[in-house]
Amino acid sequence: MATINLESILPWPEYYRRGLNSIKKPVFLKPIDCPKPEFNKELNEKVSLYQGDLTKLAIDVIVNAANSKLAGGGGVDGAIHKAAGRELQAECATLSGCKTGCAKITKGYKLPAKYVIHTVGPRGENPEELQSAYQNSLDLAVEKKLRTIAFPCISTGVYGYPQEEATIVALKAIRNFLEHDHNLIERIIFCVFLDTDREYYEKYLPLFFPLE
Repeated sequence: MATINLESILPWPEYYRRGLNSIKKPVFLKPIDCPKPEFNKELNEKVSLYQGDLTKLAIDVIVNAANSKLAGGGGVDGAIHKAAGRELQAECATLSGCKTGCAKITKGYKLPAKYVIHTVGPRGENPEELQSAYQNSLDLAVEKKLRTIAFPCISTGVYGYPQEEATIVALKAIRNFLEHDHNLIERIIFCVFLDTDREYYEKYLPLFFPLE
């Protein structure tokens, strides 16, 4: 299986510079419920947007948008379980499930990532629970001294969270985390699959991680 190393994933400022002509100027149809963050070069270098296969990232940990039984399912959850092999399912079976907004960790087994953090997002639009899913995943990564982490779009598939609103919650959670714990994580990757998800991140990243 071909793998993607961290060195081949651009930090946000370089991603923006290379795609300057293709990234659309954002049009905000409604106000965002947060103060506009200040420019911070160090924090900007810690986030990345990558469109591709989460299961091919050779980093410390990838996050799985899991169900509460940790039993594997469709979408990114099914892809992670398939790529990791049966050992992942066997370890998940020992964890007694996972509540919405919480997170649990397993080994990565056949994945190029060393570990998988399984978090359960809300069904439908619930910003507090979705933010908890991101925050608890990051807290667990820090607890295990993992420095590179990639997130899929949590809850936007069959769980029905609107893509644009979910993007805002994710970026808000990550920015808030980095404001307080920026020395603990080397890189946070937003790994998207759909073009629409990529476009929403391109739209809102300049708001939460403004460039010079």
